[in-house]
Amino acid sequence: MTRRSRIVLAALAATAAATLALTSCASTEGAPATESTGAVVEGGALTFAVANDPISLNPSGTGSGNDTLYVTRQLVDSLLYQNPETGELDPWLAESYTVNDDATVFTFVLRDDVAFSDGTPLTADDVKGTFDDIIAAGALSQAVSAFVGYSETVAVDEHTVEVRFSSPNAAFPNSTASVGLGIVGAATRAVPFDQRADGAALVGTGPFTLESYTKDVETVLVKRDDYAWAPAALGNDGAAHLDSVTFQIVPEPGVRTGSLTSGQVDVIGGVQPLDVDTIEASSLDVISRANPGILFGLNFNQARPVVADIRVREAISAAVNAEEVRDTALNDLFAVGTSALASTTPGASDESEYFEFDPERAAELLDEAGWTEGSDGIREKDGERLSLTIAWITNFGPNQTSLELIQQQLKAVGIEIELVGGVVPEFLERQKSGDFDIAWHNGSRADGDILRTSFSTAATNYLKIDDPELEALLQKQLATADPVARAEVLAEAQERIASQYYQIPVHELTSILGAQTTVHGITFGADSRLDSLVAAWKAE
Repeated sequence: MTRRSRIVLAALAATAAATLALTSCASTEGAPATESTGAVVEGGALTFAVANDPISLNPSGTGSGNDTLYVTRQLVDSLLYQNPETGELDPWLAESYTVNDDATVFTFVLRDDVAFSDGTPLTADDVKGTFDDIIAAGALSQAVSAFVGYSETVAVDEHTVEVRFSSPNAAFPNSTASVGLGIVGAATRAVPFDQRADGAALVGTGPFTLESYTKDVETVLVKRDDYAWAPAALGNDGAAHLDSVTFQIVPEPGVRTGSLTSGQVDVIGGVQPLDVDTIEASSLDVISRANPGILFGLNFNQARPVVADIRVREAISAAVNAEEVRDTALNDLFAVGTSALASTTPGASDESEYFEFDPERAAELLDEAGWTEGSDGIREKDGERLSLTIAWITNFGPNQTSLELIQQQLKAVGIEIELVGGVVPEFLERQKSGDFDIAWHNGSRADGDILRTSFSTAATNYLKIDDPELEALLQKQLATADPVARAEVLAEAQERIASQYYQIPVHELTSILGAQTTVHGITFGADSRLDSLVAAWKAE
């Protein structure tokens, strides 16, 4: 067995163990759910404060990140359910699925007892219609990246559907468990994609329906009495226990925490690291789970000549003290990054040998690249200042603190940084236009294929990477059905990304909620986003 094989197998084992540990209890040690103790109480209204307006209630559209998905997860169901305890794909709308030998044809057998919120039955035509709708939307849909190599979806009969690809797509079953691929009814698909943001046209099969949406104020959901097809792992095979759920928009994290400790709300999302102690001191529940996927780091736009030089990228890596950033902006619930993939992602590998903090090495590399120190300490080359722009998203409070510290660390070696923040749509538009040197962001998904959607030249390619070796690895993992063999390929891809400094990992994301002790059954999914609230309830 090669060293790389041992690393991969150890990572897989550690991921499985960590996942199981994360689901064992309700505490600040990474637990994903409040404990369900005592007799379940039927009825009641749950008030859940989040930081951001959802922007779009179209499940496959582009919203404001996690806060959008917290809401839309309650309105639509998926073909499969990724069990957060095991990482396995369990039945949901599909009672079973099969994959052909080369991972190009996926056959799903649907339940025959599912109905949309408008009363129409779920059929194979709805799966076909949903997937074709995403393809037709193209870049308007945040889910289109799951369909690389897509050929067609065929309704074989009323409850059997085949999804066909022209090239292998081993990650597709995992993708079907995401909110973005949640199945929507014909009434939704009849409305133009770009006119669905307010949710008025949304017809799903989820346990709740939309009662009202007031932009920047609240989104109110009410339960469906006829819901009866939740995944077994959620622990409730009938209608939701709660009568309603209201997602209130409370942008300021301190105000959210104050609303929780004063009893004004039942649950809050986006708990800031500094507020964890306050919530615990109030004898309230802290619920946390480490996010899989792409961690927070510095991603370089290869179309920009300055950072196209690997010596500059490596110098920036050597100048960034990731542990100091974590300890200053966050707390020990957050892990320091060691690879492009967070350590809880199946197939993650440890590439920390490439990212040692060494400011003297950073200075040497910049000297080699021809950047000499100017009169004000900022380096110059051919009359140009070493001044770079970092684009970032404002939807996670500690981002600003992290980046301001990185700004100071880079200034210490002669690199000037301008920070340009914005909400998700603004950030995505800046990425699309290429108006940035470095992008700071993350992406949560419990599958290593998220590397492809971030770094492949055949995907969005915002980073303008031209690396045939990396591209071959990203496509190979997509064509590899065996999990261990696929993890080996993913490890090679991570090593390539690390050795070329296409991304500098800084810290992983941990999702943190705060809840009243009277609230039970609040659960994180495998992607560390709020799971279905079908089993949540409130004690009287």
